[in-house]
Amino acid sequence: MLGEHDFRWFFTGYATSLLGSAMAPVAVAFAVLDGGGRSTGGADLGWVMAARILPVVLVLLAGGVVADRLGSRRVMLASDGLRGVVQALFAVLLATGRAPLWVMVALVAVWGIGEGLFMPALGALVPGLVRREELIGDANTLLGMARSVATVLGPALAGVITAAWGPAVVLAADAATYGIGALALYRLRLPGAVSDGGRESLLADLRAGWAEFASRPWLWITTAHMGLFNLLAWAPFLVLGPLTAQRELGGARAWGTVMAVYGAGAVLGGLLVLGRRPARPLAVATVATLGWALPPAALAAGAALAWVVAGALAAGVGSAVCGTLYGTTVQRWVPPEALGRVTSFGALGAFVLGPVGLAAAGPLAERLGTGTVLAVGAFWQLGAAAAVLAVPAVRRRPWEGDEEPT
Repeated sequence: MLGEHDFRWFFTGYATSLLGSAMAPVAVAFAVLDGGGRSTGGADLGWVMAARILPVVLVLLAGGVVADRLGSRRVMLASDGLRGVVQALFAVLLATGRAPLWVMVALVAVWGIGEGLFMPALGALVPGLVRREELIGDANTLLGMARSVATVLGPALAGVITAAWGPAVVLAADAATYGIGALALYRLRLPGAVSDGGRESLLADLRAGWAEFASRPWLWITTAHMGLFNLLAWAPFLVLGPLTAQRELGGARAWGTVMAVYGAGAVLGGLLVLGRRPARPLAVATVATLGWALPPAALAAGAALAWVVAGALAAGVGSAVCGTLYGTTVQRWVPPEALGRVTSFGALGAFVLGPVGLAAAGPLAERLGTGTVLAVGAFWQLGAAAAVLAVPAVRRRPWEGDEEPT
């Protein structure tokens, strides 16, 4: 796979920019908390985090349309360029002490716009990088492993650099990684846009993309499953997990171990699925999501740290297996000319409820108890996975074919 020219270049650039992207949030958090040399409160960090997430959600659908009209590579080049400029400007302002809160909010909002454009374009680009039969064994798996490794290494590296030289250096490095990613994209030898959607209005393109998405029950059912999982299980875990670790498991070091093992599990999951072609990929992907219930269940049960870590390992493995098989199934069954829009609808459905879960987890835990909220999420995930597997369009979907299973 890495012997193929286009994929080799893209993988190198994408992995490099992923590492920078994983480093940047740590630097931004400390920049906000330090106030660019001035004191600010923790509430300011919440504003900055929201300013990054909201544009991603708002831009996703437009990003899918633009990717289908202009071609994924062009959109991703523009996104890397935009994010690189933003991070370079952010670094300069921090280094010179000229980064008030409103400027930070504005910069991360533009950064979020770039991410919202990049995500659906990436999903539409991958099938053009390699032969379609190699998607599962090579491209999607390797890209997923790169994301997992970056998730583990990026924050740790950013912490060291921030402590030694300050957040401006981290953001400057992130800007450079976007430049490397853009260079790799520029060198790809791919055809131009595959859609004639440019002759239609934006609304017409969105309607056509929605028609493609909604006409496939397996697609919107699995999207709903992921969206409700983020709302009910994973968002509470991310909020209440650190709280439980602080109270019962030994503090930040214990939580860091849990999340590091989750990332390691994702790498292991990528290795397990590498080169494999299960006859029923969506069924396997859905079974893999059962692992997501284990970490919140262990916390809810008051289990020892070792059990929480073991659950995180299983969840990480399941995340990689599910992500790879689900993404490949979408790429095989959705027409290439609509793939950007369909990917954007799927991403929007999967993540739009996440911020609600993050905001509601704390108040619900205060009223119902931390263990209750975590247990509800774990049990819901187990039941939801079983319900999704009961749907024939999901359970029977083959690797590829010409007819929809019934």
